[in-house]
Amino acid sequence: MLRHLTIKDFAVVRATDLEFGPGMTVISGETGAGKSLLVDALGFLSGLRADAGVVRHGAQRAELSAEFELPPKSPALAWLVEHALDEAGACQLRRVLRADGGSRSWINGRSVTLSQLSELAGLLVEIHGQHEHQALLSRPRQLALLDAFANCQPQAEAVRRAAAAWSQRLDERERLTAQGDVSDRLNYLQHQLDELRAEDLGPESIEALVATHRRQAHAATLIQACDDSLGRLSGEDAPSASQLLLQTRGELARAASHEPRLGEVDALLDSAQIQLEEALGLLNQIRDDLDVDPDQFEQAERRLTRLHDLARKHRVTPEQLDEVASRIEQELESLRGAGERLAGLNAEIEAARQAWKTAAAALTKVRTKAAAALAKQTSALIGELGMGGGKLDVLLEPVDTERPDPQGAERVELLVAANAGQPARPLRKVASGGELSRISLAIEVAALGSDAVPTMVFDEVDSGIGGAVADIVGKKLRDLGRQRQVLCVTHQPQVAAQGHAHYRVSKAPVEGMTQSSVESLDAPARREELARMLGGVQVSAEARAAAGKLLEAID
Repeated sequence: MLRHLTIKDFAVVRATDLEFGPGMTVISGETGAGKSLLVDALGFLSGLRADAGVVRHGAQRAELSAEFELPPKSPALAWLVEHALDEAGACQLRRVLRADGGSRSWINGRSVTLSQLSELAGLLVEIHGQHEHQALLSRPRQLALLDAFANCQPQAEAVRRAAAAWSQRLDERERLTAQGDVSDRLNYLQHQLDELRAEDLGPESIEALVATHRRQAHAATLIQACDDSLGRLSGEDAPSASQLLLQTRGELARAASHEPRLGEVDALLDSAQIQLEEALGLLNQIRDDLDVDPDQFEQAERRLTRLHDLARKHRVTPEQLDEVASRIEQELESLRGAGERLAGLNAEIEAARQAWKTAAAALTKVRTKAAAALAKQTSALIGELGMGGGKLDVLLEPVDTERPDPQGAERVELLVAANAGQPARPLRKVASGGELSRISLAIEVAALGSDAVPTMVFDEVDSGIGGAVADIVGKKLRDLGRQRQVLCVTHQPQVAAQGHAHYRVSKAPVEGMTQSSVESLDAPARREELARMLGGVQVSAEARAAAGKLLEAID
């Protein structure tokens, strides 16, 4: 529900803030005062193309902002959550129209595209009036309205699920069919896998191979280094390091009685002697393992070369070859089962198609019954609204079912004959704006706000009518206001009297420039406004009395 509308430097409006509540809110004023500017502002907040002409003369930009109250399970709130634009249940739409023709849009303070703004606004507000931007002219919205009127959400959901299952299997078959004859591919992959599995590709094996190759490549150098080190440490040509340590410890022990800290030095040398003996043992072991073996080196060289060739072929490192082999194995398994899967898919696709047809037929049955009821109720209301002989037909047009359609087996087209004897034409081709407004009102009242959009705006739906018909229009709008929030721009006192709240728009020159202002009317001011609407500029006592009777007659 719309709670707050802020307009700044928009057309002849300098700045205004409006509060709205539930029920029916009426907006009236003299001709040319700017009543429809409020509707236009909501239109631009709903995604209308930017128009530099609506920026107030002398201003650089127009700013529009609307705040909506959302119930916990509203589609608009779900949309905000889905697009990560939710903000603790808040819903604020803001748009800036620049004098150079550009514009920017925000939702809950975050910049969005005009498409996103329009998509969200479509879940919040419907505009019915003598403008191009009217919800019921959209065939998808007509279908949504019929489905809401029919209360066929379970059947529609069953169709969507069946269509998704059918589409998924069709896509899988297309992918498999696009592979063509897989025998060549199977032979190629098997050859690659055999090449890879002929080698030990485990990381530990490759690491050991690299170590062996490096050791054999430098075997002579390693042997020489070990022999030289053993010679120096074991004392073959001179006193060994171990003997020197023992000699040093003996000399220090004799002097330790004079300096206690020499005991710490002796402990460190003792530890060094132990480590030296361990180093000698390990060095002897390494030396015993070393041997110049040309055959072993050549074998390691060949294996490494083979691994690098395979790695270049598959454009990976040698360490990644094992992963490549695993992927090839997976693809081979997939291709080997492709033929069997393709045969099974054909049966699954036929079953999914039949399931969709069954679900779609059930949905069509519900829609057909609802279409007749909606047409009958709306046609009766059209007659009440001063269009005698007018009628509404709800046409269900079959669609191609070669591909799964999540919306069902038909589309909806609302057909209208405005007068008796006229052929029914699509609603979007009805010429008269006033007729279109009243037809839209009749449809919405017949559906009693069945769709989920919480705010409905009617712009001069009473154009070209008066008297008893205007009274009926007002009552229908008030009835609709019991189900949804209704905003109505009107110049008919019979319609205005039915409102739960009333705003008056007026204009006057301010500092040499015409400006519009919007005023919320209390009971006395409202009576005076209705009297003006009844009697013109000079309000008479009779007009005030008639206005009082209009208000008293409201239930």
